[in-house]
Amino acid sequence: MLSATRAPSSSTLPPYTDEEPPLVAVDMPSPAREADAEFGGLWERAKLEKALLRKLDARMSILVLIYIMNFVDRTNAAAARLRGFEADLGLQGQQFATLLSILYVGYICMQIPSNMFLNYTGKPSLYLPAAMSLWGGLTIATGFTRNFTGVLITRFFLGFVEAAFFPGALFLLSSWYRREELGLRMAIFYCGSLISNAFGGLIAAGILDTMDGKLGYAAWRWLFIIEGSVTIFVAICSIFILPDFPSNTQWLLPLERRLAEVRIAEDVGNFDNLGEKKSQIQGLRLAVGDWKVWWLAVNMAAFMIALSFFAYFPTLTATLGYSRTVTLLLCAPPWVFATAIAFINARHSDKVRERFFHVVVPVLFGILGLAIALSTMNTAARYIALFLMAQSNAGYVVFLSWVSNSIPNPPAKRAVALALINMVAQLGNVAGSYVFPGSWGPTYRKSYTICIVNFAVSIIMSLVFRRYLISINRRKDQNENLEDEDAMSGSGPSRNSVAGGVAVEGGVEQLGKAGRLKRLTNLDDAKDNMQPRDFRFVY
Repeated sequence: MLSATRAPSSSTLPPYTDEEPPLVAVDMPSPAREADAEFGGLWERAKLEKALLRKLDARMSILVLIYIMNFVDRTNAAAARLRGFEADLGLQGQQFATLLSILYVGYICMQIPSNMFLNYTGKPSLYLPAAMSLWGGLTIATGFTRNFTGVLITRFFLGFVEAAFFPGALFLLSSWYRREELGLRMAIFYCGSLISNAFGGLIAAGILDTMDGKLGYAAWRWLFIIEGSVTIFVAICSIFILPDFPSNTQWLLPLERRLAEVRIAEDVGNFDNLGEKKSQIQGLRLAVGDWKVWWLAVNMAAFMIALSFFAYFPTLTATLGYSRTVTLLLCAPPWVFATAIAFINARHSDKVRERFFHVVVPVLFGILGLAIALSTMNTAARYIALFLMAQSNAGYVVFLSWVSNSIPNPPAKRAVALALINMVAQLGNVAGSYVFPGSWGPTYRKSYTICIVNFAVSIIMSLVFRRYLISINRRKDQNENLEDEDAMSGSGPSRNSVAGGVAVEGGVEQLGKAGRLKRLTNLDDAKDNMQPRDFRFVY
């Protein structure tokens, strides 16, 4: 047990963690100062928190590997297409695009129920690996299909079980990390998909070149069988590595579990509701009734359509005119570049405490790459365009962090909101599956134009959302100034007697006073202003 110590002066305090200071510099609320004593004072808490983060980072790193397998199993059809996949299964016309889009039908259906169930059970260390084992088995089954109907069924159910992972992983990360920590972790996590694009092609090239005809199976069948088997192996390992939620992770000490809960309560400035839980239905109602959730969902859907070249990257690289093996090898460098840019961009976003421009700048470079690809068939220029297109994912990484930051609590609402946003966004993937039909190749000018238009829509929606968050933060600042003036004049509650935007005096809620101070114009503004007073939206 840590003994209580006298808090050292601010000049002698060690770094709070190895991260940057909080995104929003506000006075530490009184309950937070009292919470430090629970952990032995500021000095001891700093050491305990640093050790906690190291434990979390070490175990959460398995999510990167899981995401790699998730994305490889979802997109390996594009590589298989280069080695007889369509011919062996007798695919015609738009049937290959249908195979890509049908995955997202199942994926969309299970987003919200999956995250609600995850929040209810509180066991991501069991739930996520179980889903992973199932999609690994379905990937293997795809390697044994004989016709369009068979592969269509396996692809549908593949999306059905893969739906558990991405929104579940976002929910898990946002349940452990504060806002100033989440951007970098989200970037590392999302790098799993970028790495899978970089090295998935190399792995596919190795399998497709060496396994053709083994045991009587075509090389593309071995691609599904081998990658599905690796997925099941990783799923079994992750059972013993993944954490659950802060309140029930058994490999943490009780004091560490308590610190993990307090950290998140501090991040949203909500000590009064620490430990309070809402039902899954309440969370669903809160999420569905919040217009920000729908705005972010439509924005992300436009983003996904603009990024639809993801699934067709080998096909687009093939337009350079090289052999199939060289084409798969050429897919790797753009995604290695994109991974590096995503990491740097997200780290800088956390450091300067800004989201919008770190989303938009990579997107603008992506638009430049699309414009180059649209305007020329020059080999060197189009390959450079692929680099610029791939790095636009760096903006998407920061956008994911922005989404999580904008829906901070309660957990039941955040679980449903993240799933709902991702569910609607997958409609963009469904539409994106038809953006690059073979009949538009090899120039794909119409396809690139569609991507540019959707990037433009996403930028405009992000700008509007940023302006809204700025207005909410400004209004909260004005309200607090009014509260402080009333407190100084003795005509209202003191600063420390205001919690969550409602003044409390002698245990009686002064709703009329709080309502006057808020000066709200509509119900949506009221919901956002009812966030705890120390909370500010990040934009």
